[in-house]
Amino acid sequence: MATAALSTVQLAPGQAAWRRFRRHRLALAGALIILVLVLGSAFGPYLLPFDDTYIDIMKRFAPPLSGAHILGTDELGRDVLARLMMGGRVSLSIGIVAMVIAMAVGIVVGAFAGFYGGAVGAVLMRLVDAVLCFPTIFLLLALAALTEPGLVTTTILIAATAWMAVARVVEAQVRSLREREFAVAALAFGSSNLRIMFRELVPNAIAPIVVAATLNVAKAILLESYVSYLGYGIQPPAASWGNMLNNAQIYLTSAPWLAIAPGVAITLAVTSFNFLGDGLRDALDPRMNIP
Repeated sequence: MATAALSTVQLAPGQAAWRRFRRHRLALAGALIILVLVLGSAFGPYLLPFDDTYIDIMKRFAPPLSGAHILGTDELGRDVLARLMMGGRVSLSIGIVAMVIAMAVGIVVGAFAGFYGGAVGAVLMRLVDAVLCFPTIFLLLALAALTEPGLVTTTILIAATAWMAVARVVEAQVRSLREREFAVAALAFGSSNLRIMFRELVPNAIAPIVVAATLNVAKAILLESYVSYLGYGIQPPAASWGNMLNNAQIYLTSAPWLAIAPGVAITLAVTSFNFLGDGLRDALDPRMNIP
């Protein structure tokens, strides 16, 4: 009777995780801000009367709230809000796609290193350590200087400098899970090594992988901003938050809104993804007890 009563008050794992996530107010705020940024970048440009490349020389440097230009105009008379939304498409797309590529590479490398161990694991993890020895921004700039700037190359380069931390997380998780009963049972039933790695071990390490994914998006957005700000990333007339900051740096005193708008967008996006990662970490940790 007592056991039955206890089972009725216990929550399913998904419900318990949702309750833990709801208690993290900053994570909820971050998720809401990310949703607003994504929807605004995806659909906002269609609601504006101006295209992001439309030039009106007669309205150069119009301040915010100047008629239909809610955030003002830039040095060519282009609407800042339209460019901010189009830049959000680029920056957020780079962040998400680079995260997917980095996660795929990191999961494969980490799974092989953690499962096989020995010489294979040592070689793979020493490769990870060797790449991590280089400061990320300097490594990224060095690679960017050797390639043609563009959306695809910037995304690939950011992913190439972001997979190592994922590999270390996955390697540690797989190494700790490979001797568990369910993995040994799968091996005894004749499952292949690949099936055990990617059908048994990696799914059971999904919680830290999800957290790493959200934090990687924030990192990728920052890296895109760095590279574009320094002129090695997305090239004008295409807009990104990074190159909008680059173009605005010479107008900081005369037209500060040109730098404030993309700066606030980058800050909100990066902070929100970090808060979301913190909330997911707490929500997916079964050791967190929620009354």
